[in-house]
Amino acid sequence: MKHVKVAVVILNWNGVSFLEQFLPNILHYTGSDAEVIVADNGSVDNSVEFIRKNFPQISLIQNDKNLGYAEGYNVALSQIDADYYVLLNSDVEVTENWIKPIIRLMEEDCSIAACQPKLLSFYNRDEFEYAGAAGGFIDKLGYPFCRGRLFSTLEEDKGQFDDVEEIFWASGACMFVRASAYWEVGGLDKDFFAHMEEIDFCWRLKNLGYRIMYCSGATIFHVGGGTLPKNAPKKTYLNMRNNLIMLYKNLPDHELYRVFFKRFFLDGIAAVRFMFGEGGFKSFWAVIKAHLNFRKEKKHTLKKRRRIKQTYVSYIYKGNIVSDYYLFGKKSFNQLPKKKFS
Repeated sequence: MKHVKVAVVILNWNGVSFLEQFLPNILHYTGSDAEVIVADNGSVDNSVEFIRKNFPQISLIQNDKNLGYAEGYNVALSQIDADYYVLLNSDVEVTENWIKPIIRLMEEDCSIAACQPKLLSFYNRDEFEYAGAAGGFIDKLGYPFCRGRLFSTLEEDKGQFDDVEEIFWASGACMFVRASAYWEVGGLDKDFFAHMEEIDFCWRLKNLGYRIMYCSGATIFHVGGGTLPKNAPKKTYLNMRNNLIMLYKNLPDHELYRVFFKRFFLDGIAAVRFMFGEGGFKSFWAVIKAHLNFRKEKKHTLKKRRRIKQTYVSYIYKGNIVSDYYLFGKKSFNQLPKKKFS
């Protein structure tokens, strides 16, 4: 494949309906700014045939089976010669001039390894979207949240995040990545399969001294939940297990056991809430299974930890987002104390 400056890479798995709906929009608003490539992750619908018939100008990479988000992208990107990758979900509607502002920002500062645009909901277009909103963060115990989205509360976009800001993690729904940095850090962790892999990826980039940014000069609309619904037990399992793996890999030694002690307690409370509330036994078991699997794979994860130089990294929220949200009623990002971000 020839060298390109920017490669927009759409990882597809049985998403022919999304391709039919959104590919024309992506091609229209991408134009000559980037090469659009579809990486098919072993689809068993007619995705491949649809692309070949209707979009012969699009380069197609075919993985033999569903490798998940992480390894699916690793395999696909290893075949692409570009300065910048754009990891784009298939269920995304882009808008005019969605590439240039971010590439311009990254060209001006080589310390920026990844960046995301403003993510709005495809169905509620004046609301931020769950999987990224206006940039991601984690709190001191590893719980993720976003500017514009705390847990299930989504803010209305009123221009409050029309800015360029450093963040902790960029959304995997649409993540611009400097190709050299992607491979310097070893790509996405294939053992995650799906969910939380972009947060772990950004944390490892930050351990190397890179910065992660949000740029509101570019906007996309994301459907979200295309593969698994938000409350699916499998999603609960993957999110919980991968979050524990991420913490074990990246936390500095002096924080490791304190954080895990508190997390075991809080995750136990979450499991009980699932049992007697929304989710039921299957979601309860998903939490238990996540912890059991984490313990089973702990030696394997320790090997990864030893390959990472854990450092103090910026933009971890020093508060507890769980208590702030559920006990103190903080439902919007700007209600959180700014002094606790550093």
